[in-house]
Amino acid sequence: MLPIAMVTGVSGYLVYYSLPDPIHVAGPFLDVIVGLLQPALIFAMLFLTFCRIEPKDLKPHRWHWWLLLIQGGIFVGLGAVALLLISLFSESSDDAVVLIESAMLCLICPTATAAAVVTQKLGGDVAGITTYTVLINLLTAVLVPVVLPLIHPVQDMDFFTGFSIIVARVFPLLIFPCLAAWLVRYLAPKAHRWLTGFPDLAFYLWAVALTLAIAVTTKSIVHSTMSVGLILMMALVSLICCIFQFAAGRFVGSRYRPGRQVRETDLRSRKDAAQRAREVRTVTAGQSLGQKNTVFAIWMGYTFMTPETAIVGGLYSIWHNLYNSWQLYRAGKR
Repeated sequence: MLPIAMVTGVSGYLVYYSLPDPIHVAGPFLDVIVGLLQPALIFAMLFLTFCRIEPKDLKPHRWHWWLLLIQGGIFVGLGAVALLLISLFSESSDDAVVLIESAMLCLICPTATAAAVVTQKLGGDVAGITTYTVLINLLTAVLVPVVLPLIHPVQDMDFFTGFSIIVARVFPLLIFPCLAAWLVRYLAPKAHRWLTGFPDLAFYLWAVALTLAIAVTTKSIVHSTMSVGLILMMALVSLICCIFQFAAGRFVGSRYRPGRQVRETDLRSRKDAAQRAREVRTVTAGQSLGQKNTVFAIWMGYTFMTPETAIVGGLYSIWHNLYNSWQLYRAGKR
């Protein structure tokens, strides 16, 4: 499903781009439609996902703090390197700074709101990744207004302005679906049971959202004025960041005991239960660190960084969705 969605997104935009110029008059209208449809799909996905989560299960675990330390620590360290290059080499380091900022963007970018959907398909802990999504968005809202203005000073952009801009953009799509799902759970239990009877619906909504996201990525690459060499270097940086984060997340997750809801699984033996629990937390931590909200990364690149870095969010989305496709294929084979 995910490769089909990605190919559809790429080919759909390329077909549109090859059409005669008079048809391109519809471009602004299509931009508006996509801008409205993407958040609506994300809202619906999260609403369906939250319907399956008990509120009491949303609590931090120790592996959450290690993942936050990895994302925040490396982001701050790369920011110091970028600031040093700018101060020592000025304009001669432009491409190097763009690549460092691209890595910063890939690392600090919060967990994708759709990560819970993929995690559920992979048999992970949906409550665990949802909790981490909230935590990493808070960390991003704090660190980005502190670090990035040192590299790119923005007039009238203080910490509280940057913090409020990020929170206003991200948290409505996290909090409102959660509140709506819990209202349905407690006020309309029959409707809640009916909604939870469609376990794969959120995933198919994600496939549609992915098609739109890849189409937007293709558009940004086609219209980019950067050199092919720099785009390829940014693709390599995003690939390295993707591999590192999935690997680091899986490593951290494999080292911690699961929560009570995982420990109390009713598998046949303790050995099977321990193996299953290890798989659950490994998958969950890997998706938490590796699967990114790339639409937010694109916006953050345009808003806080060198505008060219915005393209790296789209490039990262290709890598993490290819990896997710492979993971889902392996899970289906098992």
